[in-house]
Amino acid sequence: MTNVVNEDYDVVIVGSGGGGGMAAYRLTSLGVKVCLVEQGPNQDPGEIPMFQRNDEAPLRAIGTPDKNWGYFDNGVCGTWLPDQPYASDEGVDFTWYRAQVVGGRTNHYARHSPRMGPYDFIQGDLDGLSPNWPVTYDEMKPYYDATEAVVGISGVNTGMYNHPGTPDDILQPPIAPRAYELLMMAAARKVGVPAFQRHNAILTRNLGDRMACFYATPCMRGCSIGAAFSSSTSLIPLANKTGKLTIVTRAKVCTVETGKDGKAIGVMFVDTQTGVEGRIKARAIVLAASACASAQILLTSGKNGSKDGLANSSGQVGRNLTDTPAVRVTGKFASLENRPRYDEFGANMDHIYMPWWGYEAQKKGLMDFPRGYHIEVGQGFRDAPELNAMQQYSDRNGLAFGPGLRDEIRRHWGSFVYLDGRGEMVANDKSYCALDADLKNKWGYPVLRFSFEWSDYEYNQIAHMQETFSTIIERAGGEVVSGLGAPKDVMSKPGGMVHEVGTTRMGTDPDITVCNPFGQTWDVDNLYVMDGGVLPTNPHKNPTLHIMALAYRNSENLAQRLKQGEI
Repeated sequence: MTNVVNEDYDVVIVGSGGGGGMAAYRLTSLGVKVCLVEQGPNQDPGEIPMFQRNDEAPLRAIGTPDKNWGYFDNGVCGTWLPDQPYASDEGVDFTWYRAQVVGGRTNHYARHSPRMGPYDFIQGDLDGLSPNWPVTYDEMKPYYDATEAVVGISGVNTGMYNHPGTPDDILQPPIAPRAYELLMMAAARKVGVPAFQRHNAILTRNLGDRMACFYATPCMRGCSIGAAFSSSTSLIPLANKTGKLTIVTRAKVCTVETGKDGKAIGVMFVDTQTGVEGRIKARAIVLAASACASAQILLTSGKNGSKDGLANSSGQVGRNLTDTPAVRVTGKFASLENRPRYDEFGANMDHIYMPWWGYEAQKKGLMDFPRGYHIEVGQGFRDAPELNAMQQYSDRNGLAFGPGLRDEIRRHWGSFVYLDGRGEMVANDKSYCALDADLKNKWGYPVLRFSFEWSDYEYNQIAHMQETFSTIIERAGGEVVSGLGAPKDVMSKPGGMVHEVGTTRMGTDPDITVCNPFGQTWDVDNLYVMDGGVLPTNPHKNPTLHIMALAYRNSENLAQRLKQGEI
C-alpha cells in the first residue's frame, strides 16, 4: 500500500462515509475509475458480532479511548485519538468525533433521514441570517429520490410543508411504534405538536442483497445483514461490483498536491501502521473526509491566493462551523411502572419523531429564535433504566438503595421516557476551525484548533424545547425529572451531536464561499468537496441524507466533465 503511484485513476476520493461512499458508487456506475482512500481499517459487515452479549465481551463491552461506544464499536472511533489530537481555544470545550473505518460515520449514525424542504434552501430570504443555498428543493428532489432508492428508507410521509415525502414506490413500510412512543405521540398531538413514524434508513423489506430488519440487535454495533444502511453494507459493495473501484485503507491523507498550473494532481498520505509516505495521482480529487477533516487537509495543503491553504482565496475554509444544539428532558411515568417484560427492542433506533411545526408563528414574529427543531423519543425496555434521571428521581423520593435496589430498578425500568430536541444553529464568526500554531500529529502535520460559541438564538431555542417537552410529558401524565435549568448548563456540548458542517461552504460568490453549486472548489478546477463542509446552513434535519444526495448530484457533474475532457 505504501508509496502508491498510479496515474490511471480518474478520481481519488478521500473518505468512505456517506459522501465518499456515495461518490464512489455514483462515479463507478458511470464508468469512472476510482481510488477510495480510508485512514481506518476495512471491516467486513458480515463478520460483525450482532448477537454477542455485552457480558461476553472484554471489559463487559464498555467504552475505551479509541472505541467510545464500547467494545463492539465498528472500527477505531473516538473523540480523542492519541496519534491525532486537536485543540480548543480557552473556554471552548469542542468535541470532535472521528470514525476511522471503511464506511466512516455511517456505521454509527442514527439513520434518521428526513429530507430538507423548500424553506431550508432559502433561509436568506426568510430571515436574512444565512445565505440561500445555490440549489432549490425542486432541483434536489430527483437526487433525494435516487439516493433514497439505493439507501432504503422506511417510514410515513407527514404531508407537512417543508417536510417533503418520499415517493410511494421508494418508501418502505414504517416500523410500528412501541407502547411508550404511542403514549408520547398521543400527548404531543393533544398539545398541537405533530408526531409521526419517522423516516429511518432501515429496511422493512428486502432490497437487493440486503435483508429486512428483524429487530434483534443494536444498530450502532453494525448490521451483518445490511438492514441498517451504512456505506460499507450498501454503497461500497455496489461500487465494487463495477470493477472500477480500488480501496486503500490505513492511509491518512495529509495534503492535496497541485501542479504548476494550479490544478490538483493527487494526494499525499501516510501509512498509519508504518509512517511511510505515499502518493496517489488522479485526474480529479474528491475530499469527503468529514467537514473538519477536509478543511484540515485544505489548510495543510500550501498556499493559494491571498490566504493560507489550498482553495482558500476567500479565507472561508474552516469558517461557518455549526453543530446541532440539543437538550434532553426526561419524564417519569407511574403508568409505565411494573410493566410486563416483553421484547421492546424494535429497530433499536427511535420509531417516531415530531417535526418542526412553528414556521407560521415565526413568520408572525411570535418566537424569539429563528429556524426550528425536531423531537426524538427514547427509552423503554431497550436499555437499562435512564440512570442519570433515576439518580435525580431517587434523590428526591428516597428510593431504596441496598437490599431493595434490585426490586426498585425492576419496578422503574421502562417508566422513564426522554424527549431529545435537535435544533438548527445559525453560523457565527466565533465558530470555526483553523490550524494550531504549535500542536502536531504523530506524523508532524499541524492539527486543528477549534473556536466555538452558541448564541442567544440557540439558547432561546433550547428554552423553547424545555417548555414544550415539559408540556408534552405532563400532558401524558408524567413528571419531569431531569433536563431543566439554564439552557447553557444543560444543552449539548459543541460538536457533541456529531453534526458539524459548513467549513467549506458552497455558493455562487467565490469571494465568500469555497465551492461552487456542484462542490467544485472555485480556486482548483479539478478539486471537489462532497461532505458536510459544503452545506451553507445546518437545518435541524440530520445531515447524512443531504450529504449523500448532494454527492450523488455532484458526482454526475464530475463524471460529465471527465467524459468531456474538461478535466
